[in-house]
Amino acid sequence: MLTRPAPHARSRPAPRRRRRPASESRSRSRPVLLRRLGRADRWAFDRVAAARLPGLEYVLPRLSRFADHGVLWFTTAGALALSRRARLRRAALRGAIGIAVASPAVNILGKHAFRRKRPIVDLVPPRRIRWKLPTSHAFPSGHSASAAAFAAGVALEAPAAVAAPVAATAAAVAFSRVYTGAHYPGDVLAGLGIGAAAGLGTRLVWPARPPVARVIRAKGENVQVTDDGRGVVAVVNPGSGSGDVTRGILPGGTDMAVGLLRKELPAAEVVQIEPDQDVEKVLNEAAGRADVLAVIGGDGTVNAGARAALEHDLPLLVIPGGTFDHFARALGVETAAEAIASYRRGCLGRVDVAYVAPTTAGAGEDERLYFLNTASFGAYTELVDERERLEKRLGKWPALAVAAVRTLRRSEPVDLYVDGRRRRVWMAFIGNCVYGSRGPAPTWREHLDDGRLDIRMITTGSRVPRVRAVAAILAGHLHITPGYRAWRPGGLELVSPEGSIRLARDGEVSSLPAGVRFGKEAGGLAVFCPPGK
Repeated sequence: MLTRPAPHARSRPAPRRRRRPASESRSRSRPVLLRRLGRADRWAFDRVAAARLPGLEYVLPRLSRFADHGVLWFTTAGALALSRRARLRRAALRGAIGIAVASPAVNILGKHAFRRKRPIVDLVPPRRIRWKLPTSHAFPSGHSASAAAFAAGVALEAPAAVAAPVAATAAAVAFSRVYTGAHYPGDVLAGLGIGAAAGLGTRLVWPARPPVARVIRAKGENVQVTDDGRGVVAVVNPGSGSGDVTRGILPGGTDMAVGLLRKELPAAEVVQIEPDQDVEKVLNEAAGRADVLAVIGGDGTVNAGARAALEHDLPLLVIPGGTFDHFARALGVETAAEAIASYRRGCLGRVDVAYVAPTTAGAGEDERLYFLNTASFGAYTELVDERERLEKRLGKWPALAVAAVRTLRRSEPVDLYVDGRRRRVWMAFIGNCVYGSRGPAPTWREHLDDGRLDIRMITTGSRVPRVRAVAAILAGHLHITPGYRAWRPGGLELVSPEGSIRLARDGEVSSLPAGVRFGKEAGGLAVFCPPGK
């Protein structure tokens, strides 16, 4: 007999499981991942704490202590700054800027955001803990961030022979923070990442420059090179480099260059320019009896030497001895030793020479005024005058800042015809070859033989944008100023309705006729340059 099942015995569908949202799943897995990372971090710390590294038990704790408050890095920066090499000075400044960014990011923001406790140092031998352990939060490591920021900044500018030891020291400081029990490895890795980002990030506001500019190698040209320097006439300007902050503390750049030249090339003739002598006349007389004309001095002296070398068809040996030595550094010659080595190897290159000449009828090549780096007019000439007056007391960059504020506050634009078009020019910069930086005083080029002029102007209407222009100059981004124009032709003509044009060439200011033209002698000058650069 069939019976109907009871109502409660009927089969019911199995209840569906509720699917967890993806966000809920991630929130549950995240603590697990963090716990695993934490366990791995503590395991790695215990392994380092239990390690015995002979020889480092004494060194690493003291290295870690020396890195407190950035003392190690600022000491290194000071040593690089005293080297008188532009690349090392830039490296020191970039590394210090990296620390200035990384340190507050870690110590003010990072540590207070994560509030991680310091490791328990039971496994760390007491001889490693020679000083009181820090009481601040552990994550990220401030010492590691400063070390990475400085090393990254130095690596952007300095040669490998300097950058590699700095990087090795930074790695040792980072490891010492774990070895002495101050941090977990994860704290150190986070600090290294933040520091490296800060050091490399300095390129956003201050682009890294190439070490040297490219130069066409001179082929098939005969140059007489002797082991003892016979045939070399070196003209020395002892007044160069007077703006160097180390003058009076260390021997002058020209004195050191002359001493090395006499030692390495004893047969070379050395001519010293007296204070009351005409520089161009001395250089022309020296070029008349030379096989190779050498110049020891700053950019102004090298400029005059280039003119003498062009007139006598001689190769020019540039030996840096000035304050800035822009042209020598563009060639890759930063020391007298590098210049002498370039001469001995007989490596010649051809570089462009820019000139300005009157447009009056009958004006010939004898009236050309050459420049190897830059020419400028408008407020630039006033800025140059003001900067040079303040430079000896304040240094290059503070003097530039003060000069910019003073000059732009009172300067007025000048009326000029630029390639036939009338303009009110407030500032104008003309570079021999294209410059890479955008600031008020560009200093580096990728080529010395591109056949072009780099022209940058600020033209105005009835009102000069002074505040914005000052900010743009101090920030190194002149292109954001209203009225900024830039182009790269092979020539330029200027006419002044007022009757004369005041022009600065390679730092030397002079007055020119009402009408002038700028041009290039492409590959006109033979110079000695380091091989392989």
